[in-house]
Formats: sequence, C-alpha cells, structure tokens
Amino acid sequence: MKRTLLFLMMLLALTVQAQQKREFRGAWIQSVNGQFMGMSTETMQKTLTYQLDELQKDGCNAIIFQVRPECDALYESKLEPWSYYLTGQQGRAPQPYWDPLQWMIEQCHQRGMELHAWINPYRAKTKAAHANSSGHVVSRHPERCFTYDGLTLLNPALKENRDYICAVVMDILERYDVDGLHIDDYFYPYPVAGVDIPDAAYFAANDEGYTDIGDWRRHNVDLFVEQLYQTVHAVKPWVKVGISPFGIYRNQKSDPKGSRTNGLQNYDQLYADILLWDKKGWMDYCVPQIYWEIGNKAADYDELIHWWDNNIRNTNLYIGEDVERTAKFNQMARKMALHSEMKRVQGTVLWYAKAAVDNVGNYGTQLRNNYWYYPALQPTTPWIDKKAPGKVRKLKAIDVNDQRVLFWTAPKAKKWSDEAVKYVVYRFDKKERVDIDDVSKIVAITENAHFELPEQPHKTQQVYVVTALDRLQNESSIKKIKVKY
Repeated sequence: MKRTLLFLMMLLALTVQAQQKREFRGAWIQSVNGQFMGMSTETMQKTLTYQLDELQKDGCNAIIFQVRPECDALYESKLEPWSYYLTGQQGRAPQPYWDPLQWMIEQCHQRGMELHAWINPYRAKTKAAHANSSGHVVSRHPERCFTYDGLTLLNPALKENRDYICAVVMDILERYDVDGLHIDDYFYPYPVAGVDIPDAAYFAANDEGYTDIGDWRRHNVDLFVEQLYQTVHAVKPWVKVGISPFGIYRNQKSDPKGSRTNGLQNYDQLYADILLWDKKGWMDYCVPQIYWEIGNKAADYDELIHWWDNNIRNTNLYIGEDVERTAKFNQMARKMALHSEMKRVQGTVLWYAKAAVDNVGNYGTQLRNNYWYYPALQPTTPWIDKKAPGKVRKLKAIDVNDQRVLFWTAPKAKKWSDEAVKYVVYRFDKKERVDIDDVSKIVAITENAHFELPEQPHKTQQVYVVTALDRLQNESSIKKIKVKY
C-alpha cells in the first residue's frame, strides 16, 4: 500500500507542470448574456456557489464579475437602476432582496479569491428589446447618448459622461471591498460596414485641436482612461485597474510595429491606444483577448502572445483565453507551453467561467490536476506599493479539542500598506531546507489568523512557516515553528 501511494505521488510530481509562485488565475463571470436574468435569489446564489466552488477546485484565484452591463447595476445603487440582466425588468430590485456584488465579494474572499468589479463604461443599452427605467441615464439625459446599429452608448466626447462614469466607479469603491476595477474592450462601438458613428457634429464643434476625427476619438478615450485610473487610486490606492482590450492592437499593414495579423484593430476601429495607456501607467494589468487558435490565418495565437509579451512593458500582463475554442482545437497544452515561455506573461483569464466549470474539453480537469494544481499568490504591483508587511507575531501550536491548531497574531500596522489581510502557511519535513519559493510547500492561503494542522503519524516532526500578505500581496519575512506529533 505504501509503495502504491509513493508511486502515485511520484507520478503526480511528474505530471504536474512546473508552476510559478505568483500567477493571476482569473475567470470572467458575465451577466450581459442573460444567464442569470429572472433567476430567483436562491437559484442564482446556488448557481454562483457551484461555479465558485468548481473554479476554486480548478485553482482560480480571481473572479471578474460583471456588475454594470449597460449603465445599470447588479448591486444597490442610488446612481443607476437595478439591471435588466438581473431581474428581467430594469429598475426592479431582486426579490427576496439581496446585493449580488456584496454577496460575491464575501463568497470570493472566503475562498481566497480576489473579486474584480467589471463595468462597461459607455454601453447604455444593448440590442435586447426592453424598456429603460425612468431613472436610467438614457431616460434622464438622451442628449448625452448616441445610437449605433441598435446600440445606445454614452458619447465618449462629453466630459459630463466621463465624470458620470467615474462617479459610478467612486460609489462602488466607497461602499464595496473590491480588489480590482475592470473594463473590457467596448470603447467606441465595434464598426459595422456602411454605418458611421454619429459624432461628426461634436468633432466640428470642439475638435480639441485635432484635424483627424480618429485622433480626436482616441483623445476622448485617453482622457477617460486617465481619469478613471486617477479616480480609483484616489479613493482606494490598492484597488487594481484592469483593462481587457481586443486581441489585435494594430496590423503590420497599418503600422510596421504591429502584429502579423489581418483583423479588427484596437487603435484604428475602437480608438483604444492600449500602448499609450501602458506607457503612461494608466492601468495595473492588461488582459488582451487572444481568443483565436494557434495557426489562425487572420490572427495567429502564437504571433499575438509574442507581440503582447514584447510590447506591454509597464504593467502586469495576463492573457484572455477562450476556453471553448482552445478545447475545440485541442490546444490547451500548446498554449500553456507558450505562456511559460513568455518573459512578461504572468497569468490567464478564462473566457468564460461557465465553460471551465462545465469542463468543456476537459479544460477544468487539466487546470486542477496539472496547470493550476498548487495554489498561487497574485503578481505584485510595485508601482502602487512594494513594501512588505511585518512578520506575524506570537506563532504557536495549541491542541484544541484533540485538534492541533496554529495560531498567530497579525503584524502591527500604521497605514493600509502595512496591514496584513492574508497569510500563507507552508509545511516542510523536519530535515528539509525552508524554501518558500517552492509552491508545493504551500498548504493554505487564508484570511484567518489560525490554521488547523492535518493529522500526522505519531513521533513525527514538521516545520510550519507563516508569512503575512498585504492588500497587494507583498509577502513578509517568515515566522517558523517546529511541531511535534
């Protein structure tokens, strides 16, 4: 029996891919697709609980949850109405009452996951046939919106819209303990052949000194992104701003520095200058949506992951992965190998969470048994804060009702950047060298200042190490203790 167990452990060690200690392992949970619309409170909570439990087993450590799909809210707001995509009627509160954002924050934090609030800044109404409530921004300020191919959008040219979006963001940050604020690829609308964006009159009236309307549109979006970043960090400096652009910045036929691709372009069609935002430091992480397969003729995944790895230089870089397409082409192993070869890629965000939960193409099984088998800390953001908290204090092992438990006390803190909010527990055999870079030694990442030790054979001895993490996952020096059984 012991030999069989030893063999299985050795086999596992051989099959689990080498893992980094720090890696962003995210998943998008969207609401705009209507997956929750009209669900009862109990059913939606059960659905989300199951998704979070499965994603936790898969090794996920961050959830990006869509809370503002079209200038409406999946949380209690005095600025915007309850979302159509929650209750089926915009402005109607869920019954029995609950606050999905607050609930998700609590559930994610209990599982050791970050919760990033995902908003769509400009989209005010999708093509879905429903009425806007009287309190919706389209109803109150139609003059600040324009329509495009069935969509209604806040006009990016207007300062009052930038101020309004940032007021919504400020309200979220002031009332909710989110870890990140996330926006995706919807800036100016995706182009439709033969349909012009109806903003020529605004350009003529106030061109801001630009002679080209494309440059003017990019300027409008630049102003918003800068203001958004400043707003977030003025309210809560530790909240990370994430942007998830379309997977192609520019094609080489438009710019020699672009990628060897032939598709829609962030810069030219969506008026999103991602590289400028990276240069200016207006985001804390970037998640390009590289949703194609390796070998795609118009947008080769291999080409694009190398391009982003070479061009994002000042912020954390994660890759947006299409679970279903990756499974369809049986390319998970090849894509994960590419991730490990990149110099700057530090994580993955799964599009979309339910596909991983449903284990499409065995994707979730491969995550939990191989690629994300061991837990991972979040990548650091040293441009916000790079100072680690103090080490934990008063570490001791106590028997509580026949259960051996580690207890410790948080380090002293004078400001938010010193405060310990999580702890990492490592376990080593008696004669092992203590190496906290060895991810296989992590047994827990927890908010609690205690940890129940697993049972061990009599007369054995192990070394436990505990470190403290601050809000940005800077890690303290170690505190260790020998535990005898």
